[in-house]
Amino acid sequence: MRVQGGLALVDGQLVEADVVIDEAAGLITGVGTAAGNGRCFDARGLHVLPGIVDIHGDAFERQLMPRPGVGFPIDVALLESDRQGVSNGITTMFHGVTCSWEPGLRSIDNARAILGAIESLKPALSSDTRFHLRYETFNLDAEDEVVGWLSEGRVGMLGFNDHMPGENTPPRTRKIAQMAERAGLSPEDFVALVHRLRARAEEVPGSIGRLAAAADQQTTPMLSHDDMSPEQRRWFRDLNCRLAEFPTTAETAQDAIAAGDDIVLGAPNVVRGGSHIGWIGAADMIARGCCTILASDYYYPAPLLAAYRLAADKVAPLEQAWSYVSTRPAKAAGLADRGALAAGKRADVILVDGSDAQRPRLVATICNGRVAHLTEAHRLQ
Repeated sequence: MRVQGGLALVDGQLVEADVVIDEAAGLITGVGTAAGNGRCFDARGLHVLPGIVDIHGDAFERQLMPRPGVGFPIDVALLESDRQGVSNGITTMFHGVTCSWEPGLRSIDNARAILGAIESLKPALSSDTRFHLRYETFNLDAEDEVVGWLSEGRVGMLGFNDHMPGENTPPRTRKIAQMAERAGLSPEDFVALVHRLRARAEEVPGSIGRLAAAADQQTTPMLSHDDMSPEQRRWFRDLNCRLAEFPTTAETAQDAIAAGDDIVLGAPNVVRGGSHIGWIGAADMIARGCCTILASDYYYPAPLLAAYRLAADKVAPLEQAWSYVSTRPAKAAGLADRGALAAGKRADVILVDGSDAQRPRLVATICNGRVAHLTEAHRLQ
C-alpha cells in the first residue's frame, strides 16, 4: 500500500513524501519516492505521522466499571478500549493496571484477570496492547506473584505507586470515601485496612528493591509515580528506575532531567491548560525542557489533541511536539521498532487533518500494516 501525497514526519521534519507499507509483513518498506504495487491511500491535505505510543492509559477502567459497583466483563471492556484508542491514533497501548492492596477494581485478583485477558485477546486487538503494572508499594502480600510475572516477561512496564492515604502522601490520596466506594468497603472498614497496612511500612523499601531487581533482570522499564522531591527521585534512580511519572514539583522534574531520566506527564494536562489537581503544568514543563513524554492518563483523545495544542500555542512545533507522544515513549519503553516513519519500522501510521490545530481530526489509523480505522473511505483505492 502506498500512502501518497501527504506531509509525512520523516527524520524530525514534515516533508512531502510517500510511505510504502507491506501490509502482509506489517512493515514500512520505503519512505520518499519508493515504488509500491498495491493499494493507494490519497493523503493529500493530511499529516502522515507515526502512531501514538501511549505508555500510561487507565481510561479502560471506565469500561470495566463505568459507575462505582457497576462492572462489565473484562473482554468487553478491553475490546471497547481498543476501539477508542485506535480511533484516537493510539497504535501501542500500555494499559495502566493498578495492582493494589485495595479490594475490588484495583485488587490483585482483578490485575491478574486483566493480564490474562490482554494476553488471550491480543490477536483480536488492533492496537499493540501491553501491560503496564502500576504496583501499589504497600501491596506486600502480592510481591511474590508479581515477581513471577516479571520473571516470565509478562509485564511491559513496572510503575511504583503509593496511594496509601496519609499526611505525607499526595492530596488526592486522602479521599477516603471515594477510595472506599471503589473498593466496595465502608469508610470505617477502609480506614481499618489502611491502619493495618501502614503498620508494615518498614517492609516497603525492601519489597520495592526486590521488585526492581526482578524488573531490571528482564530489562523491564520502571517508573516512579508522583515523586515529591529530588531525594525521592534519586532513591528510585539508584534502583535503575529511570522514568519519573507525574513528578509533583518543578524541582523534582529538574533533577530528573539533569540526570538524564525521562519525565512522563499527562496529555490531558496540556489539553485542559493545566493540572486538574493543581500541580505543575505540562506545557510549562515542556517549554522549560522538563518533560519528555506525554501519556493519555485518563483520556484517550488527549495525546493527539495535546501535540497539536502545543504547536498552536507555539510551545513547540508539531515536529517536536509529536515526539512526546510517539518517538520518545517508544524509546523509553524499549520498543525500537516503532515511533518513526522509516523503512523496516513497524507500519503503525496515522493520518490527520490538522487544518484546525485546536481540533485535529483523525482520518485513518494503520496498525501493523492493517487499516484499523477510516473515516474517509474514498481516499483508499
